Amino acid sequence: MVRHWESLVSGLLGLGLAVNGLAMLGAPFAWYEAVPGVVKTGPFNSHFVRDVGAAYLVSGAALLVFARRPRAWPALWAAAGFLILHGGVHLFDTLCGRSTLADLAGDLPGVFGPALVAALLAVRAAREA
Repeated sequence: MVRHWESLVSGLLGLGLAVNGLAMLGAPFAWYEAVPGVVKTGPFNSHFVRDVGAAYLVSGAALLVFARRPRAWPALWAAAGFLILHGGVHLFDTLCGRSTLADLAGDLPGVFGPALVAALLAVRAAREA
């Protein structure tokens, strides 16, 4: 049985991810300039920002679906899968020397935090299904 706090956390995280995805799709250059650390990753590429924005939008939507309909818990795996892989890319870049440990630390709240939360929600929901 899904607890109220799980639906609330899923809904809030899903909303945040969906809004981020919409910003990336609708105003990619503004997003690129506004998010700390992004400019350091390389030159602006509208197509790439929009591609990643689409993945964020789908991840957010999956979390929102689960928040509203807990029986749709497999949707959490789609969200968690993207978020974990995205975090893995950031970790890989640090291990290869393309990013610094300070950059990695800066990624904790916006990259690794959502991945961890989505993964925990997915595991809990699967166990209780």
